[in-house]
Amino acid sequence: MASFSPISFTAFVRLLAGFRLNAHIKPTSIHLLMCLAMFKVASASVIANRGIPDYSTAEAGNPFVQGWYADPDTEIYDGLYWVYPTSSLPYDNQTYFDAFSSPDLVTWTKYPNILTTANVTWATRAVWAPAPISKNGKYYLYFGANDIQEGEPEQGKIGGIGVAVADKPEGPYVDAIGKPLIGEYHNGAQPIDQDVFIDDVDGQAYIYYGGHSHANVAKINEDMISIGTFDDGTQYKEITPENYVEGPQMIKRNGTYYLQWSEGDWTGPDYSVSYAMSDSPLGPFKKVAKILEQDSTVAKGSGHNGVFQVPGTDIWYIVYHRRPLSETDGNHRVLAYDRMYFNDNGTIAPVKMLVKDNFANGEMFDWKTYNGTWSVVDQRLSVASTPGARAMLDTAFEDMVFDATVAITDGSGDAGLVFRVSESSDGADKFQGYYAGISQNGTVSLGKASDGNWETLSEGSAQVSYATEYQFRVTANGSDFSVFVGDMKSAKVNATDDSFTSGSTGVGVRSASAKFGYVSVSEFGVEPTNASSRPQPKRSFYYSILGSVAFGLL
Repeated sequence: MASFSPISFTAFVRLLAGFRLNAHIKPTSIHLLMCLAMFKVASASVIANRGIPDYSTAEAGNPFVQGWYADPDTEIYDGLYWVYPTSSLPYDNQTYFDAFSSPDLVTWTKYPNILTTANVTWATRAVWAPAPISKNGKYYLYFGANDIQEGEPEQGKIGGIGVAVADKPEGPYVDAIGKPLIGEYHNGAQPIDQDVFIDDVDGQAYIYYGGHSHANVAKINEDMISIGTFDDGTQYKEITPENYVEGPQMIKRNGTYYLQWSEGDWTGPDYSVSYAMSDSPLGPFKKVAKILEQDSTVAKGSGHNGVFQVPGTDIWYIVYHRRPLSETDGNHRVLAYDRMYFNDNGTIAPVKMLVKDNFANGEMFDWKTYNGTWSVVDQRLSVASTPGARAMLDTAFEDMVFDATVAITDGSGDAGLVFRVSESSDGADKFQGYYAGISQNGTVSLGKASDGNWETLSEGSAQVSYATEYQFRVTANGSDFSVFVGDMKSAKVNATDDSFTSGSTGVGVRSASAKFGYVSVSEFGVEPTNASSRPQPKRSFYYSILGSVAFGLL
């Protein structure tokens, strides 16, 4: 990911004037700095016109796009957020790349087959982990192909990291050099999993890459399709941090370089993301901490990430792949993002995978339905009247706070939330777990189902009208349950039961039609580090100043 960190107005003016200490500014460097500044101002301006995407997570739900994808990398082009992932398929079928763009990180447009092996003559097997960057008016996509192993290049086998080029972010991309850019092992690093970063100090492009638990950095020349040479005459420097496995990602914030990488087995539940910090793009990189890992209540195998910084702000998102809890296929990986916060000392706070869905994208990607006709209408998950129907998320919460809006639109029955669910199947009450609902006659009920048998645990009352949305909350803390309607301070129903201790969460109806919105599930008593209640940063005044200076000098 290319990352351009804010600099002060004074520093910028000194750069233009050539007064920066230990720097000799050439006209071409001044032009480059002006271009970088204007590029960021333009991106910030376009996004600002649409509103700043200031979220705690993917508010319209994770995964944020449909399909099996992995290894996402990110860029911002012309005010749009772009994600370039691997198509997560068996190797022999992993022969193409799709891309996605969004103006707001909510609604996404898919661009299929932006690069295929048909456009890369030397790619005979899998392609994966695309890394986008733009320079010199062109768009570049770096990728791994053929999965070569140590010793195979010496045997004449071709593979490694390639580079493709296009005139537009969505392609079509074509092979730029007709062979791998990096086709051999250096310092023990398998030539895969590349990330390309352009430093705002001097415009130098770097490629960070490596599998088999070794990481290298190399310079990329101005043409973006050849490897440069360091001052000491070498081309590849090893920068492997502690526990590194693969998937490096470089970002920069306030003059500090952050190298992120993946640890663990990509097919296993312990896949995770750690990071290091340095004052140089070449390191050294000493591991600081692990920031993203599996959550037994939400998803497993979370890793191989990209990063978005919202232009003109200190708002950051980590974009990554993960595996649904109930899935066992190693290729069943999906794309997700969550908010990434920095502490006051510049370190990165641990990222908590949040569960939310406001249906603003008009989709229900992560929901599995049982009975009924479900759809998203006007940003609400809707179901037609049926004797019993449920829509479930693949979660496994024990103690929780479960929120949603509920509106009954027809029928004499009730609608509400189901939780701690297992063994779900088609049919009214065909599950093991709890259900809390409201009915049009004002009854608030809490009960449990066990393979078609229903038992009411407690009932209360609330004023309920058709087609009116009510804030609905269930809290579960051990064997103690509370149900809130409208008033989130005074429970309408309380009950105690220890039949079911954990399970999935969802929404449901019984002899009613209903609409649900603003679904949110979190652990009881736990305030996540990326909660939306945290103070949010404001836009940087620096971009306005830079815009005036840069455009005024044209």
